[in-house]
Amino acid sequence: MPLFWRIFLLNALVLITATALLLGPVTVSTPVLLTEAAVLTVGLAAMLVANALLLRIGLAPLQRLTRAMTTIDLLRPGRRPAVGGQAEVAELITTFNTMLDRLEDERATSSARVLCAQEAERRRIAQELHDEVGQTLTAVLLELKRVAGHAPPDLLEELHQVQETTRAGLDEIRRIARRLRPGVLDELGLASALKSLASDFAGPSLSVRHRLGTDLPPLGREAELVVYRVAQEGLTNVARHARARHAELALRRTASGVELRVRDDGRGLGDAPEGAGIRGMRERALLVGAGLGLGAGPGGGTEVRLTVPVPVRDPDRNGRS
Repeated sequence: MPLFWRIFLLNALVLITATALLLGPVTVSTPVLLTEAAVLTVGLAAMLVANALLLRIGLAPLQRLTRAMTTIDLLRPGRRPAVGGQAEVAELITTFNTMLDRLEDERATSSARVLCAQEAERRRIAQELHDEVGQTLTAVLLELKRVAGHAPPDLLEELHQVQETTRAGLDEIRRIARRLRPGVLDELGLASALKSLASDFAGPSLSVRHRLGTDLPPLGREAELVVYRVAQEGLTNVARHARARHAELALRRTASGVELRVRDDGRGLGDAPEGAGIRGMRERALLVGAGLGLGAGPGGGTEVRLTVPVPVRDPDRNGRS
């Protein structure tokens, strides 16, 4: 029965019962006797309790739907309120779940376009830094070296300082270019790129250890880039916010794919809201159907865990050796 008619009939039943009591043999004295007032009070209370109970049962699925609407996050896909209740309520919840499916698909598609555009822009900027700025600084170093060969002795020290400053700037440009577009990822693969990334973040105040499995399954180009970017963002958060002394970057094979872990011994997440970096990691994970989890590490600090599924290849389709 539709929700409108169930509520209408329930209230109609209460009114009919009250009218029948008034028109029936029951009389109310003037002034009202104590027993008559007690009977009327008990009857009214019973009707109100029955009305409230039936409404609570009928509207409970709507309350669950309301809670789901306030807690749903499109960056954590798959959460759906259970379909229940009568026809109209169940149809409403089903429609809401269908809308969530469409919104998640549209968000994934738009995020993929945005991230692809970001990667293309990163590649362009890295190429310009390497080709234009890098070559210019290299030419400046060569010119300084030539000038130093003919300079008077009292200027040699200053020229050497300028050379070292230029060389440090060239190294910084190359480091920025590597972070923008990791060429080692394309040339030597994911494992070498992660080792290089751990070395880049290691320093006097932070020790970064890497543990990379040797039996990793082959990943697609997009999945490798997602793993690299999540590791990069995880280590960036450790270096900037965690106040950690030690960090660990681990990549291992699982039954369904690969798992990336970034751990530290810092101060942890606490009650801080998720920033743009973490939301960016979640969006990247959605591109390849991966799961991203953040929480406290086994020994304190923070742990970022990315699980990337690898599709199983059909041997009959790919051929047998």
